[in-house]
Amino acid sequence: MRLGRRIAIDYGAARIGVAVSSVDALISSPLDTVAAGELAVIQVAELLLEQAPIEVYVGLPLNLQGEHTKSTNDAIEFAFSLQKLLQCEVRLIDERMSTRAAQGQLFASGKNSKASRSLIDAAAASLILEGAIAFEKSTGNQPGKPLSEFDA
Repeated sequence: MRLGRRIAIDYGAARIGVAVSSVDALISSPLDTVAAGELAVIQVAELLLEQAPIEVYVGLPLNLQGEHTKSTNDAIEFAFSLQKLLQCEVRLIDERMSTRAAQGQLFASGKNSKASRSLIDAAAASLILEGAIAFEKSTGNQPGKPLSEFDA
């Protein structure tokens, strides 16, 4: 397993959740939630630069059949914009059901969905990150797909 922080992003039309791993990739935790909008990519890039990640994973929201949607295309566009501002690699990771799983975990911990909206996106990013780390640990391969496999 490579040493270095990894960051995962759960991109959404309203909010963007960000999670970070420890340098040894043993722990992942929610970092922040950024409001979506014109300045979001710059705000997220500033957050990431503070963490000095070796890799960034952007969740790829495919539909349940694995097909692209408008949300998928928006996440890909965000990943390309982010890559221009960073010196580490940005990769896309299938994130179907991560937001729903995060909602379930927060509900189970006693938080209602209205009060925890900003937490949900960062928690979903943390689930994306945990999946990426588990994949790398079990296979020795980089998780996700490089941006070169997608159209800008």
